[in-house]
Amino acid sequence: MATNKDIQRRLRRKRSIRRKIVGSAERPRLSVFRSNKGIYAQLIDDVAGATLASVSVKDVETAGAKVEVSKAVGQELAKRALAKGVETVVFDRNGYLYHGRVKALAEGAREGGLKF
Repeated sequence: MATNKDIQRRLRRKRSIRRKIVGSAERPRLSVFRSNKGIYAQLIDDVAGATLASVSVKDVETAGAKVEVSKAVGQELAKRALAKGVETVVFDRNGYLYHGRVKALAEGAREGGLKF
């Protein structure tokens, strides 16, 4: 279970990351949110303040380990992004460590055709 100290540490990393990256219409931000049961990803145009595409665990039909499902979410997001004409993105891990489910989602998106 995450303690308050763990949450504060993640939020500090998140603020540091968000200071440096901004998504645009040509190169949107791929934002990842990870909960205990699921993982969610969305493409965000920060200039217009709009979400271009989003995918969650509920949108994919894959059953199995959380890492496998995360990879499927990344592939589905890449499919939706390519359908909208987006090929390159900026990856926003949202303060989470690049390990496990977050890494699997990124690899799935890369396998699906996104470049970052």
